[in-house]
Amino acid sequence: MIKLILGIVKKNKKDTDERKLVGEVCSVTGIFLNIVLFAIKALAGWLSGSIAILADSINNLSDAGSSVVSLLGFKLAGKKPDEDHPFGHGRYEYISGFIVAVLIVLMGFEIGKSSVSKIIHPEEIEGGILTIVILVVSILVKLYMALYNRSYGKKIKSLSMAATAVDSRNDSIATTMVLVSVIISKFFGLNVDGYCGLIVAGMILISGFGTAKDMIDPLLGNPPEKEFVDEVERIVLSHKNIIGIHDLIVHDYGPGRVMLSLHAEVPGDGDIFVLHDEIDVTEKELRDKLHCHAVIHMDPIDNSSEEVTKMKTTLDSIVKSIDERITTHDVRMVAGPTHTNIIFDIVLPYDMSSSEAEIKKTIATKLNEFNRDYYAVIDVDYSYVK
Repeated sequence: MIKLILGIVKKNKKDTDERKLVGEVCSVTGIFLNIVLFAIKALAGWLSGSIAILADSINNLSDAGSSVVSLLGFKLAGKKPDEDHPFGHGRYEYISGFIVAVLIVLMGFEIGKSSVSKIIHPEEIEGGILTIVILVVSILVKLYMALYNRSYGKKIKSLSMAATAVDSRNDSIATTMVLVSVIISKFFGLNVDGYCGLIVAGMILISGFGTAKDMIDPLLGNPPEKEFVDEVERIVLSHKNIIGIHDLIVHDYGPGRVMLSLHAEVPGDGDIFVLHDEIDVTEKELRDKLHCHAVIHMDPIDNSSEEVTKMKTTLDSIVKSIDERITTHDVRMVAGPTHTNIIFDIVLPYDMSSSEAEIKKTIATKLNEFNRDYYAVIDVDYSYVK
């Protein structure tokens, strides 16, 4: 159905952003289906007197409201950059997703309160064949919504659609629980309505909190996916004059607005104009292949000196003896009349038990033991990627 609607809309709209169009069509479809489900389940809940069914219907109404917020998020996120927002408006999608999560959590609490009341004061349920049919149809519709949101969410890399897919899947499971309560009541005479309503509330709360986390992470600034980092490294290191990279930082300003910077190690004795040209070519390749804005800083390194090579090997063994995850970069040797400065950066894991000062002191002491003329000048970095 979604594919058919997309085809019709594309014919009537010219110069439309594909990602925005998919998001809007899926959101509008979600609004329509959720309102229909709310109406038929509210009727079933009213006829049967089931709090679980009424709770499930209210959840569908909440989902319709969530789809409205998602639709607004896609529209705002699709706006082009302007003077006030030079990095674009892509993060509106994350904000709208977070609002959806808050609405889901609030609804979960309300349904939980109603279910507890129903457990304390149970009422008889009238579960007819019509009620059962309505619940079965609802389960199938929600499964369909989960499938199309997951499929198109992957296609356009939308976190909000991925969250909607999980929510729809959870809704189908929750409605299955409601169906079980109705069947048990009808054929076995046991009233478990309030307990099933409580289970539905719990699933809604879990879904809401999970969605909130998924939306908060990119707003706070989470690390890029490993596959993206690996591809950046592959592209950069495929250029013959780039020996290594470090200090990779990726900024996510929303879907389609990714900016990255990194330091590229190049031979210190190379032609500066040739090296600069290769850096420009590398930046363009990153932009073309990964659809991001890339800035590369050149770091010249000395690969010709035997003493420098030997010192680097020793330095690597020293830091690895402290923790295998520690790395070094920007290693330089500056000789003076009384001593030689060994200047370098170390990249530490975030969960080190020792302090920065202790680690720096250990490295400096061991490097001085290797050569009494060596004096360590150390800067501490932390990785911005996994």
